[in-house]
Amino acid sequence: MQVGFWGYPDPEILNKIKNQYPNSEFIDLDIDFSYPKTNILPESYCKIIRNIIDNTLYLKPDLIIAPIGKDKCDSGWFAANILKDMGFNIIETKYEITKPKREIKICTSSLDLYDKVTLITQGIIEPEIFNKDYKKENSSKIFTPGFWGVPPNDLEILKLFPDTTRVYGWLRCVEAGTPADLDLEMFVDEDVPTVFYAQAFCAKSQLAKYLADKYNGLYIDIDDYASNSIKAKVEAFLKLR
Repeated sequence: MQVGFWGYPDPEILNKIKNQYPNSEFIDLDIDFSYPKTNILPESYCKIIRNIIDNTLYLKPDLIIAPIGKDKCDSGWFAANILKDMGFNIIETKYEITKPKREIKICTSSLDLYDKVTLITQGIIEPEIFNKDYKKENSSKIFTPGFWGVPPNDLEILKLFPDTTRVYGWLRCVEAGTPADLDLEMFVDEDVPTVFYAQAFCAKSQLAKYLADKYNGLYIDIDDYASNSIKAKVEAFLKLR
């Protein structure tokens, strides 16, 4: 049985599905698998939401767990209703607690940024990942930048950052187990030069731009894949700061 999901589904509902269908394959519909594009959504729209629609129409999962609250976004709610209207089996969830459930370990570890982000997202389905111990960042290294935001459609951009990079934004909320915690999402260490990332056409770009201005960081938004210009901006920011 194929179970699609996006965002951070309510863990209680996720566990019920795991117990009910123990041999299920869980597929993160947020990810760009390069399946054929559909014309369901406008071309100028959040690429992550377009991934959800395109992946669903190509894979046709038996069940979809769909976060629709503050733990995701209105676009996730709209996508759930579009897919429901098209006949897909949708379980809508809201997971809006704000009291941290877990200690922050991965976001401040010495892992490469790419590994940090992929581990955090993998931990949504495999929460035991968050219980492991991870080597702390090396405080003797002078330069410690930050990455604020959500998992990019183009994960390769994460490889531009050093392994001392701290993770902020929605990704840190996921590790804490509180994807709707706006106070934590807006937190950054003031002395850490941070790149504030948002997917183009995403409502979180409002937060990213505001925080970048407030903390003298770099705001970037990317529609699909990072252009050479965007990569150059990131590399210049990291070198100059």
